[in-house]
Amino acid sequence: MLEPDKVPPKSGVRGIALERRKLIGAGLAVLAAWWALRQVANGAKGDWHTDTAPLQRAFPLLGRLTDAKWVSSRDNDRGMPSPELVISGFARLTPGRLVELTAAHAFVSEGPADDFSSWFEKPLKGEGPENPQWVRSHELDRDGSGYSTNLWFDHRSDTVRFWALNPYG
Repeated sequence: MLEPDKVPPKSGVRGIALERRKLIGAGLAVLAAWWALRQVANGAKGDWHTDTAPLQRAFPLLGRLTDAKWVSSRDNDRGMPSPELVISGFARLTPGRLVELTAAHAFVSEGPADDFSSWFEKPLKGEGPENPQWVRSHELDRDGSGYSTNLWFDHRSDTVRFWALNPYG
């Protein structure tokens, strides 16, 4: 048992706690700096995907796509893995493909309800065709248990805007 004159002063305990807080604060500052540098480095490569092959697999009815800008809910390693995958973006159809689709399906004048409201869609804001006149065919959309696809088309630019939950099945 410690004698009263052997008890460490409270200021010493406070000093240790203060040093621990400083160390934790420095660690958090380093982590924040690392994260910011990583975002800048990733931004240099572009904040979206441009490969069309995954989209052609997801939307085979659209045929060959000539270019694309799209994002995924699994981008940026948010640390919370999800079994669900959402992809969203724009792709350009080959010339004449939209004419073929509109001849085979009923279309209505209808645009997307939101303007890329999810956290992962932020890089797409301001992208896409200028002044699009979106049309949509509910026949081409898919909606089922655990998956969903919405497609909007702009005739002037041969562009499709898409949003899909679990597009690969």
